[in-house]
Amino acid sequence: MRAAGLLAAVAVLLLICVASIMVGAKPVPLADVWHGLFHNSGTGNDVLIQDLRVPRTVLGVIVGAALGLSGAVMQALTRNPLAEPGLLGVNAGAAAAVVSAISFLGVTSLTGYVWFAFLGAAVVSVVVYALGGSRSATPVRLALAGTAATAALYGYVNAVQLLDSAALDRLRFWTVGSLANADMATVRNVAPFIVVGVVLALLIARPLNAMEMGDDTARALGAHLNRTRVLGMVSVTLLCGAATAACGPIVFVGLMVPYLVRALTGPDMRWILPYAAVLSPVLLLGSDVLGRVVARPSELQVGIVTALVGGPVFIHLVRRKRMAQL
Repeated sequence: MRAAGLLAAVAVLLLICVASIMVGAKPVPLADVWHGLFHNSGTGNDVLIQDLRVPRTVLGVIVGAALGLSGAVMQALTRNPLAEPGLLGVNAGAAAAVVSAISFLGVTSLTGYVWFAFLGAAVVSVVVYALGGSRSATPVRLALAGTAATAALYGYVNAVQLLDSAALDRLRFWTVGSLANADMATVRNVAPFIVVGVVLALLIARPLNAMEMGDDTARALGAHLNRTRVLGMVSVTLLCGAATAACGPIVFVGLMVPYLVRALTGPDMRWILPYAAVLSPVLLLGSDVLGRVVARPSELQVGIVTALVGGPVFIHLVRRKRMAQL
């Protein structure tokens, strides 16, 4: 059943990809989509598809997969169902590092952004984990520590942009999370980091299963806890850093999808991770398409749409009696 469900999820993702190519300020008929993908003759629609819609869709797929996987890995590592890179400040750390690099160091290329995004994501991950109580951390304490870090870091980001008008012009769409400026160069720059992060996440699926039963049980089952934690955090840093550098901070994708996936697959990380890698791009691209439809002929950035959808979901999770007792 779970294998059939994963195939169905892949089919849904393909449909969303087609919708992402068709929908926009200028709608493209399905026949023209096929022609633009496989028989590019340089016409207006073919150029639109190849230069704008396809890069945007491909970037949405790999960034969505990165966010979903990072959320699932973080939830397993912390045994915290509220763990998510955006809620725990990881995306904000990457954003603050990138803004600093642009404003103070003159970094203008995505290749430069990525390394600063990695550094910011890694530092904030450690800080939030420490503020939350390290190994004694509870879901609520981690969420509060992440919220405080996020508020402080975004205050810093806003202050830098207000003081540096050039940085503001470059970052005003990036800081809310957007796929609008995607191109194949961006895809090529971030794809290697995301691929490595995905591979690491999949490799530690079995020890993550053991860790979710507690450290003592995991040791008894032969799991190497320190190695798993290190590989898990490297995976989260690579995935979040690359995704944030490419599109800006996009929140709630890594929370909502792994949570829903657990209801479908059960607690086995060997199924949660593939499902999250497929269904997270469905949510991200679906939000992107929705943002293009509701604000046509302009568009609503995907980070705003995911926040509007994810906010009520997060409130629902916090208010659940089971969550309040953790």
